[in-house]
Amino acid sequence: MTQQKTILRALAGETLDVPPIWMMRQAGRYLPEYKATRAKAGDFLSLCYNPDLAAEVTLQPIRRFGFDAAILFADILLVPQALGADLWFVTGEGPRLSTITTQADFDTLKPGDAIHEHLGPIYETVGILAKELPTETTLIGFAGAPWTVATYMIAGQGTPDQGPAHALKAENRAVFEALMGRITDATIHYLSAQIEAGAEVVKLFDSWAGSLQDADFINYSIKPMARITAALKEKHPDTPIIAFPRGAGARFEGTHAAIGADCIALDNGVSAAWAAEHVQPAGCVQGNLASSHMVTGGDALVQETRAIVDALSKGPHIFNLGHGITPDADPANVQLMIDTVRQR
Repeated sequence: MTQQKTILRALAGETLDVPPIWMMRQAGRYLPEYKATRAKAGDFLSLCYNPDLAAEVTLQPIRRFGFDAAILFADILLVPQALGADLWFVTGEGPRLSTITTQADFDTLKPGDAIHEHLGPIYETVGILAKELPTETTLIGFAGAPWTVATYMIAGQGTPDQGPAHALKAENRAVFEALMGRITDATIHYLSAQIEAGAEVVKLFDSWAGSLQDADFINYSIKPMARITAALKEKHPDTPIIAFPRGAGARFEGTHAAIGADCIALDNGVSAAWAAEHVQPAGCVQGNLASSHMVTGGDALVQETRAIVDALSKGPHIFNLGHGITPDADPANVQLMIDTVRQR
């Protein structure tokens, strides 16, 4: 059967007249219907682990905007929790985790393949979405990449420079690498289960890749994502993989081959014109409108959207933001972005 889903066509290397579009964090606090559903759930984690409500918030932006893909509503820190870390959210401040900084801490974690009972509700959400999404809409699953997940597990929270993780890497490389290995194993199992439940594409978010320098960038961002990709491709050869080493800058060049990904997602640190020359010749790229345009809107949004679409029009491209949409975004600006992309 000829593939009709536009995102899958782009991921297979096809250049489309109008790029497919979705948006990181498209299910989220900028939508009033999301806020209402989250209030019904009680708190963020309860929403993540309630398959009916998690499916509902995943579907909301599809109903409102008609995006070409839905991304599973979950959180990258569910994997640490499934491995045995304590996880809670502080209102207005974000996630908090019990920390892994010693061998004794590491020894409390479960094996990478012991996560499925805890994450069963997430797979159930995927199954609901696989049945309920419109036939033209692609379902994307995801996980955090090992380095980014490790930064939270080591610090116990988000940090501006990932300093605690860099410190452990320097001071106790054995524990650091053991933790990276455990996260990598768990992520392979997690994403494989998402695919088996119905995810058609999976994405790896390495949100803090940019803080890794020189050989560390290769060893702790690229290689773990490559290991995950290889394992998934062996088991699920027809499932495309998107990788997002955010903050890579000029190092985006060559990442398709280094990771083995079908698509590289771009942030705002590189221009679309640069990416068209240095990244897109190797395969599909995704991005990269600044999320601030979703707040400010107007002519600048329209002009920048057109410039990105034009710059990347000679190769496979999925239109997206360079980072997740923010809670202060205006849904009307999202619609303006979509209309601008599709009016070609």
